[in-house]
Amino acid sequence: MKPIISKDFFKNKTTIELARDVLGLRLVHLTCDGILSGYIVETEAYLGATDMAAHSFQNLKTKRTAIMFQSAGAIYMYQMHRQVLLNFITMNEGIPEAILIRAIEPDELAIQRMEQNRHGKTGIELTNGPGKMTQALGLSMQDYGKTLFNSNIWLEEAKTPHSIEATNRIGIPNKGIATYYPLRFTVNGSPYISAQRKKSVSAKIWQ
Repeated sequence: MKPIISKDFFKNKTTIELARDVLGLRLVHLTCDGILSGYIVETEAYLGATDMAAHSFQNLKTKRTAIMFQSAGAIYMYQMHRQVLLNFITMNEGIPEAILIRAIEPDELAIQRMEQNRHGKTGIELTNGPGKMTQALGLSMQDYGKTLFNSNIWLEEAKTPHSIEATNRIGIPNKGIATYYPLRFTVNGSPYISAQRKKSVSAKIWQ
């Protein structure tokens, strides 16, 4: 097993830096049937109180967003269009910023069970989107409020991207200037990136 990411990983980094730095890390979910995992290839940063696209814009604190005000490493799950999405809180307690994990490259060791979770979906369709990814990994709303440091979900050191691309976040219309923030980060050329064009896939995505 590769070294597990600790709280120190989050210290002295901005949410934007963390959204880039988690690319290539192995996301692990330990289930009763074994480990499901993959390598993070796509994220989005959400900048809390000043970000109109963030659930916690203007420090809005509700039952849903309460976990966002906890310290870095807390897990924020929310449901949208019948899909469950995975987020990691990034800052000190009281600063409600987070990164959304949008896609992973499946770990070959777990791919068969992940295909079962996705009801037979295979190839890039297995995990090339935030809802597809959580379904493949067996994550659910029951994981809301856990942390990356003392639960059955954690991160491990793994791969280093050959290059990283920053683009606008997906599905954020009518949010003023926040609609155009280049806060979506991808491992350049990965076939598992959501809405990826085939011509953009590269043979070399990891160093």
